[in-house]
Order: sequence, then C-alpha cells, then structure tokens
Amino acid sequence: MDEPIKYEEAVAQLEQIVRKMENDELDIDTLAAELKKAQELIKLCKTKLTSTDEEIKKLLDND
Repeated sequence: MDEPIKYEEAVAQLEQIVRKMENDELDIDTLAAELKKAQELIKLCKTKLTSTDEEIKKLLDND
C-alpha cells in the first residue's frame, strides 16, 4: 500500500475480502495473500481510529 487510503475504502476492501471468504470464492493460493492484505487493512483502520480518537480528545480538552 504505497498511497494511504481512506478509512471507508479500507473497510470496503475488508468487507469484500470477507464476502469472498464466506462465499468460498478464494482458492488456497490467493487465500494467504488476501488474509495478509486484510491484516494490513485492519492495522490501517485501527491506526486511523486511534489517531482520530486522540484528536477528538485534544479538541474536547481545549474547550
């Protein structure tokens, strides 16, 4: 992931991976790659959520 993606886009990609897994659309060769991608997307989402939470707390503390 060279260019940062938006949170909503990351969630949409995660949903697509989950949907493929639930519908048995992934063969064994692509399963590992998709799981690795999902792991990276989850990390990205978690980082964005934590960052946003910290920003909101700072804004609320300034009032």
